[in-house]
Amino acid sequence: MNIIDRMESNVRSYCRSFPVTFKTAKDHLIIDEHGKAYIDFFAGAGSLNYGHNNDTLKSALLDYISGDGITHALDMTTVAKKRLLQSMQDVLFAPRSMEYKVMFPGPTGTNAVESALKLARKVTGRRNVISFTNGFHGMTLGSLAITGNSGKRAGAGVSLHDTTHMPFCDYFDAETDTIAMIENYLEDNSSGIDKPAAFILETVQAEGGVNVASKEWLRRIAELAKASGALLILDDIQVGCGRTGPFFSFEFAGIEPDIICLSKSFSGYGLPLSVALMKPEFDAFKPGEHNGTFRGHNPAFVTAATAIETYWRDDRLSKEVHEKARIIKDAFLEMADRYDGSVRGRGMIQGIEFPDTSLAGKISKSAFGRGLIVETAGPNDEVLKVLPPLTIEYDALKEGLRIITEAIHENLKAEVKTKTIVSAKP
Repeated sequence: MNIIDRMESNVRSYCRSFPVTFKTAKDHLIIDEHGKAYIDFFAGAGSLNYGHNNDTLKSALLDYISGDGITHALDMTTVAKKRLLQSMQDVLFAPRSMEYKVMFPGPTGTNAVESALKLARKVTGRRNVISFTNGFHGMTLGSLAITGNSGKRAGAGVSLHDTTHMPFCDYFDAETDTIAMIENYLEDNSSGIDKPAAFILETVQAEGGVNVASKEWLRRIAELAKASGALLILDDIQVGCGRTGPFFSFEFAGIEPDIICLSKSFSGYGLPLSVALMKPEFDAFKPGEHNGTFRGHNPAFVTAATAIETYWRDDRLSKEVHEKARIIKDAFLEMADRYDGSVRGRGMIQGIEFPDTSLAGKISKSAFGRGLIVETAGPNDEVLKVLPPLTIEYDALKEGLRIITEAIHENLKAEVKTKTIVSAKP
């Protein structure tokens, strides 16, 4: 038995889907200990938008470390923090006429979500939070309470409360008006639903199956939140930082969330870092009322600032994301048309699903054998989800899609063959 099986907890999961030992990584490639290279369409679950060991970010990080820059500082002021905040103001906020205060709640996405929930409840004096079917917001208790997946919720081991789950955009079908449904619940004093402190949502439900909210739906939710005296919390942890094209995934809808949660690719390099952005009037915590030992991760401040300054001063990367998104969608639509599948997504988060819900996992396994890492999503892992680095070379993107196409052909042909044999039996 190897050291991993003998010593690491059974809770590990991704290593079971991709059962090799990795050693090095560069840009869109990750290489195992035997030298085999894999194209990475997983990108650290969306944490590596600029690829592995991006040269520009690595250089800035190495310079900072070699110069004995501060690593740990709690929430004390450092040069690295000042630079990041200035970059956010100059590159992200000012051009968009956005005004937000920045909170560093802790190193991971669920820390940002927990702080947002606490803040919304403190500001409004209410407890209930409206979240949405198939939403995923993290694995700590508050985040689990607003997460839809029953398997993940069951892991809490305690009751999860002070939340109401409502249907996401197109949850039933494209014709059902889920906003009107929610409005009716909130207007009915006998509905049993308490007035909400906040609405929390993802514009694209990544873990939930690559479910996309429409522009109209997002605008109406924003209006409903305001009308009901609730804050709108936008969880942009996986689909922000350029994943859908613009830096923030909600920009296309023209809405202004009250609180924005960012993590994953916000550091740019895969280093742990999260932020909760709140409108100034909601900056209500007293000093130390919400804190954490590792909320001052200065090496991540350095790479985050460098990523913002390198990639977001103009729209070149956004345009590139849209071009690559079209390549991905065209490849998926061809497969969907041939094998009765469905395609969904925005930007460089795309998903494909087939009538047989077990196929996504089989396709992922076949693709891995061919040198591609691609994961599944959805309540039953029924959606094959692609998350390549935004900076992936066009040839590598097309090669990864070719591998997926081969894996789909292999598994769908086997499925058709099996059905033919079964139907031929007397």
